[in-house]
Amino acid sequence: MDNSDDILAAARILEAGRLVAFPTETVYGLGGDAENPSAVAAIYALKNRPSDHPLIVHVAPGADIGYWSSHIPEEARKLMDVFWPGPLTLILKRASRIPPDVAGGQDSIGLRCPSHPVAQALLRVFRHGRGGIAAPSANRFGHVSPTTARHVRDEFGEDERLGAILDGGQSEVGIESTILDLSRMESVGPVLLRPGKVGSQQIADVIGTLPIAPDRNAPRASGTLASHYAPDIPVALVPTDKLLPTLVRLENRGCQVALLHFSSLPAERKMALKEEIGLFCASEVYAHQLYASLRKLDKSGADVIVIEATPDTDVWKGVNDRLVRAACNGQGIIERLLESS
Repeated sequence: MDNSDDILAAARILEAGRLVAFPTETVYGLGGDAENPSAVAAIYALKNRPSDHPLIVHVAPGADIGYWSSHIPEEARKLMDVFWPGPLTLILKRASRIPPDVAGGQDSIGLRCPSHPVAQALLRVFRHGRGGIAAPSANRFGHVSPTTARHVRDEFGEDERLGAILDGGQSEVGIESTILDLSRMESVGPVLLRPGKVGSQQIADVIGTLPIAPDRNAPRASGTLASHYAPDIPVALVPTDKLLPTLVRLENRGCQVALLHFSSLPAERKMALKEEIGLFCASEVYAHQLYASLRKLDKSGADVIVIEATPDTDVWKGVNDRLVRAACNGQGIIERLLESS
């Protein structure tokens, strides 16, 4: 873990308007001063991210949320008390003093207080704990998110626009935060924009209302495009009962396959896989290992990546959301390949 000198140096880099990658409990973030439009523009440029795709602002424990938001519903305060610091992002009405660039031009803003000790130390030092660090995941837009400092280096190399990378080990949660829209609480109620470790029932247990699905007027939010978290190799998401037949058909087509599976395959199967990862574990452990596994499969040299679908239950909702988005573009490619066989 980086020491206090590294963290102080990183804070100075941020204050100078440059970018720093740092660990959070979810994934590694690519951070810049949330109130500096030039720094925010640099984040978009380095990630090659559309400028209307809003960023999440990370704040220190005990931060004045009223500085960032013009209206804080009572439900938001209750959720902060229970889940902050932690993997929950709240969408609130943006205060007029905050530049719209960080919010993708919207009148709302995403706020989160991370629990990782390095992230907290950086936030406490940056602008004496009163600043906010805008930080999407530290990867090229749409790619697999990083959960280690090595992943960030692999993604950006020696790009001089990235002033420092703080190393805090592997991210504990492994997938991005839950995003809950409370900016329309009085008129619409709580809206789940992106599932994560904090589940809908956990939210309802605190505020007494289950979040609903997004409508067409919901704010845009990070990581909610149809295709996201995707390896370069085409990905297919396959139900358990179709897994072995799909693998056999791909092998018969001469495809080299990299496999991520959740259940055990028959011991007598005879097929040569380019790479194989079995994650026979609970949802939280699976999430912790997911992105590192996808990155390993993406480097395998395979023609396709096949992922066995995981259980369709609430505790798997965050993982399933990432798998569906990772397979969005590749699913059709592989299905057409199989249809031609």
